[in-house]
Amino acid sequence: MVRFRFSILLILSCLLSISGNGQGYEIKVKINGLAEKQVILGHYLSKSMYPDDTIKLDSKGNGVFKNSRKLPSGMYVMFIRSDRYFDVIVGDDQTFSLETDTIDFVNTMHVKGSPDNEIFLDFQKYMITLRMKNDSLMSLIRKESTPEIREQLTTQVKKMGDERKNKIETIRQEHPDLFVSTFLMTTMDVEVPDPPKDENGHVIDSTWQYYYYRNHYFDNFNLSDPRLLRTPLYEDKVMTFINRVVPQIPDSLILHTDFLIEKARHDSDTYRFVLITLFNHFGKSNIMGMDALYVHIADKYYIRDSWWSDPKFLSELKDKVEKTRPLLLGSITPDAELMIVPAAHFKSAATDTTLRRYPHVGKMDHIHGIEAKYLVLLFWEVDCGHCKTVVPQLYNVYKNSLESMGVKVLAISTLFGEEGKIKWVDFVNNKGLYDWINAWNPYSYKFKTDYDVITTPQIYILDKDKKILAKKIGPEQVEEIIKAFERK
Repeated sequence: MVRFRFSILLILSCLLSISGNGQGYEIKVKINGLAEKQVILGHYLSKSMYPDDTIKLDSKGNGVFKNSRKLPSGMYVMFIRSDRYFDVIVGDDQTFSLETDTIDFVNTMHVKGSPDNEIFLDFQKYMITLRMKNDSLMSLIRKESTPEIREQLTTQVKKMGDERKNKIETIRQEHPDLFVSTFLMTTMDVEVPDPPKDENGHVIDSTWQYYYYRNHYFDNFNLSDPRLLRTPLYEDKVMTFINRVVPQIPDSLILHTDFLIEKARHDSDTYRFVLITLFNHFGKSNIMGMDALYVHIADKYYIRDSWWSDPKFLSELKDKVEKTRPLLLGSITPDAELMIVPAAHFKSAATDTTLRRYPHVGKMDHIHGIEAKYLVLLFWEVDCGHCKTVVPQLYNVYKNSLESMGVKVLAISTLFGEEGKIKWVDFVNNKGLYDWINAWNPYSYKFKTDYDVITTPQIYILDKDKKILAKKIGPEQVEEIIKAFERK
């Protein structure tokens, strides 16, 4: 369904819309069965549609979209309402006419003066017929139990796929300068050859086809072509590559993110779109390690190149990047001074009101001063509903396995003041959390800033050198991750 969407992409949309020039456009439309209704002409940007022009049809369904400003080439939408619209191609020739009927926009349509749309319309009708044949064959395959017949039907399905590819290739060869050829080529996936084999017929490299597919993924898709940006395909193509083709490992993602951004850089519109899309994607990710991509893109591209951004936003972004950088996987974690409170105090404070609220109990120490092969940091607070579940779960993991493995857990309460101390003491006593290291800092909350503790709970795993091995994980993952590092 076409959506009206207003966000940072709308800024892009506006910038894309004003980039047209030339002799302008004049698109005459007649929609039978649609009298005196409003019709919107809009362009795609990703899967959303943004309006460019609006007309009201006369009593016979006639109207003209007209402007002295030429539209940027791409795929456009004739939009009537959310469930009633059809696509048109806007190429170099922007003076044409079309007639259709509300009973079936595509099959009743006639186009004059636009080779792009004449070819596109013919292809749409062809695809409607092809889908009907495919659906029929697939239905027969699902019902058929005889292997030989199923194989014959499957061969017919494959043959139709080959016919579609041949049709697109023919269009490309006969009309290489039309945008419709470029657009249809982008719908074709890469054909992966059989892998090389040795003299005995054995595959030499089981990963060969994967690498071929990854390396040729964009053979039919020009990332720097702004016309493709105004289609529903661009963002899907980019994000499928990032999410499904590239291994979800920060180093590999950084390499291929650079590839995408540099490929798109040849056009300012595509560069801006790819940069914003990837920056937002990794900025919103809750997957461990993806903040490395956020920092990388901000450092190398966004802070330097995003001339469209507000100076205040860029200033705040610089601050956020500097706070995030020391917390990336593999980094030496920031040190922090904490007061470690012994278990005996919690037990004594259970029946002593004065001790419960008294803050000056314990020994000041530093995170880097705690020696352990693995140190688990847990930032939590009693008033956090999720913490009330996670903290006991992690304690059980600690008692059942981590303690015997020599792992230490530093549970850091982030509440302050007498009230915070009382709640902390009561919770520790209620749950019996005596055998790990309980700590807080009644004098300073700088550790919350250094560790970017905005929400709780937060769990970090550090190695003996206080390098960050893992973060943003649940208690059930701690043992699994530590054992994985032990196996290494």
